Amino acid sequence: MRVLLIGTGGREHALARALSRDPSVSELIAAPGNPGIASEATLASVDPLDPLAVADLALHRNVDLVVVGPEAPLVAGVADAVRAKGIPVFGPSAAAAQLEGSKDFAKQIMNAAGVPTARSFTCTTPSQVDEALAAFAPPYVVKNDGLAAGKGVVVTDDLEAARAHALDCGRVVIEEYLDGPEVSLFVVCDGETAVPFLPAQDFKRVRDNDEGPNTGGMGAYTPLPWAPPLLVETVMAQVVQPTLAGLGFPFQGVLYVGLALTAQGPKVIEFNVRFGDPEIQALLELLETPLGGLLYAAATGKLAQHPPLRWRDGAAVVVVIASEGYPENPRSGDPIEGAEGLLHAGTRLDADGVLRSAGGRVLCATGSGPDLAAARTAAYDLAAKVSLPGSHYRTDIALAAAEGTPPTP
Repeated sequence: MRVLLIGTGGREHALARALSRDPSVSELIAAPGNPGIASEATLASVDPLDPLAVADLALHRNVDLVVVGPEAPLVAGVADAVRAKGIPVFGPSAAAAQLEGSKDFAKQIMNAAGVPTARSFTCTTPSQVDEALAAFAPPYVVKNDGLAAGKGVVVTDDLEAARAHALDCGRVVIEEYLDGPEVSLFVVCDGETAVPFLPAQDFKRVRDNDEGPNTGGMGAYTPLPWAPPLLVETVMAQVVQPTLAGLGFPFQGVLYVGLALTAQGPKVIEFNVRFGDPEIQALLELLETPLGGLLYAAATGKLAQHPPLRWRDGAAVVVVIASEGYPENPRSGDPIEGAEGLLHAGTRLDADGVLRSAGGRVLCATGSGPDLAAARTAAYDLAAKVSLPGSHYRTDIALAAAEGTPPTP
């Protein structure tokens, strides 16, 4: 099977590594890719936001499956253009991708389907913003309605900061704050059948002890020893199945369900339509099922015939190494040493062969072991080998869970 992977980040490097290890994948092409992905796949040039260009590349390379990693190409209709050429694609249509592309759309679907989620208001004017903020106590949650490259959500006790973000975005969803530990659940879908992964947890704040501003994710781990025993079954029944049924059209790809485990039970914080980064890096460390065959079954409507997922025993932890100034003003262009074995998220390779930072989140150190403590040691040993001027990473990823301290709602 020839596979074309679209994307450039740490998520795509993790997918590329897993796909390259699948015996059914005879050739892996990545576009545009990054220096790390180049060790797993043949790189090709394409504008990932140009649906026709991606479809033409898939035809030219005679691929059997296209896997779209990031959300922006999906919202732009890349999956539709590829499907129109008769090529199986893992990724939802532009219509279905609105579950991530529009927070308001997702709220409408959830409310109509009776999915537990935060009470919210969609606002387009200053007066609507003021009314919505007055309806909630702090912390205030303000979400840009559209895609914002991980920078569209502000959670703050500062009323003026919340209002300023809302007015800067234009169209926003303002909602109540959901208190409780957060969980990420990925569900692979083929339009009819839905298959969940293990739950994972990521760490959004930039500094230890969940301090500092929100980021795209500073680390993650799986499994969750403290998770309720029937969490996955509950979320599938109360969230995933009603949402997929309420869409009114098929969803093929992965549905990311971001949850808060509140005192009233699991509630949806947000939906994404792609694998979350960095949670997928940890999950793929434990996934024993060949990834290519799984994604192909989803893309061709054959998940019901696919064998149940198999997971390795133990645990996995991923630690994100970020550039100086991230997330406010990330610096690029610094030389990197010691990146062997790490997943590349934001890197570039100069003509003279020097690896340099090229984004806010630069590398992902992923470790596994028989338990969370061993997985943490493996991940942090990798992170400690990296030399990147001004870089930083959290030192407490999965620490509480490894010590047996469960989060409390």
